[in-house]
Amino acid sequence: MMNVGIVGISGYSGCTLLELLLKHKDVRVTYVSANNTKGAVSEIWPHLLGETELHCEPFDLTKIADNVELLFLAVPHTVSMQIAPKLLEAKKRVIDLSGDYRLKNTEDYEKWYGTKHLDDKNLNKAVYGLPELFREDIKKANLITNPGCYPTSAILGLAPLLATHGKEVQSIIIDAKSGVSGAGRKATLPFSFGEVNENFKAYKVLNHQHAPEIDLYLSKITDKPVSVNFVPHLLPINRGILSTIYVQLNEKISLEEMHKVYKNFYKTEPFVRLLPLGSQPELKNVARTNYCDIALATNPNQNLLVITSAIDNLVKGASGQAIQNMNIMYGFKETESLL
Repeated sequence: MMNVGIVGISGYSGCTLLELLLKHKDVRVTYVSANNTKGAVSEIWPHLLGETELHCEPFDLTKIADNVELLFLAVPHTVSMQIAPKLLEAKKRVIDLSGDYRLKNTEDYEKWYGTKHLDDKNLNKAVYGLPELFREDIKKANLITNPGCYPTSAILGLAPLLATHGKEVQSIIIDAKSGVSGAGRKATLPFSFGEVNENFKAYKVLNHQHAPEIDLYLSKITDKPVSVNFVPHLLPINRGILSTIYVQLNEKISLEEMHKVYKNFYKTEPFVRLLPLGSQPELKNVARTNYCDIALATNPNQNLLVITSAIDNLVKGASGQAIQNMNIMYGFKETESLL
């Protein structure tokens, strides 16, 4: 039985991590913390009453030195880069759910996150935790940078196309919509019930910090620069992401042949479901699961391919994917606690 810890238990991703890990046959959560929350976890999250006796306290490296092998960092951006170096020096393995290690140079990080990066040493050592593309690297990693929720949906939707027909891609528009839990558990006016309920809006149009992350890892797939046009929207629901991706091509592509490409690309992946032609993903079908559902459609007269991709932003877009990465790192069954 391996002992793990969660830093940031008071947030939605931290709670989802604990919910899933409590079902894991090979792992035991022995440490939880949050900087601004103290007390029994069952008081922070009353639905876990009777499920755990864990107690939350401020992060303290000395208290995890002997009884934790891996730490999940479910903390806000800019916090992980202060904690992760200390954990790595203490020979702990780290899975970071924030954006602190997703971009690969300090200049890009400062541009998109608005602050200087404090851990240049580990920035390039972090492995991008998208199992469908980087499984072999994940196995050997000490520091995993868990993908963002929007990039998970977008990259999984686009990877088979760009890996096989990247030269035919002329432009990419990603129209993505997320539930409000993607913004975290914080009391701010834009995410209050009165502002979100019966409302729908775009935000950070062509200026979201996930855009360079999407560009970076799509470029690795095609081995050439990729630049997407990314527009996120806020849905008046708790959880889920639906991405509608418009790809303008230089030539016609058969829908049936492209469907075969996607089917072959993901044929061994336990959490990617390619839907039959004529079907479309729905958020209710992926809610509280680690699945990514994908569908394809074409307008051959305009050389247009439309890819739709749906995930739960808190599971495949965050905590579930983090556990999938842990399972790969330690040789556990990859689907353990996720099915």
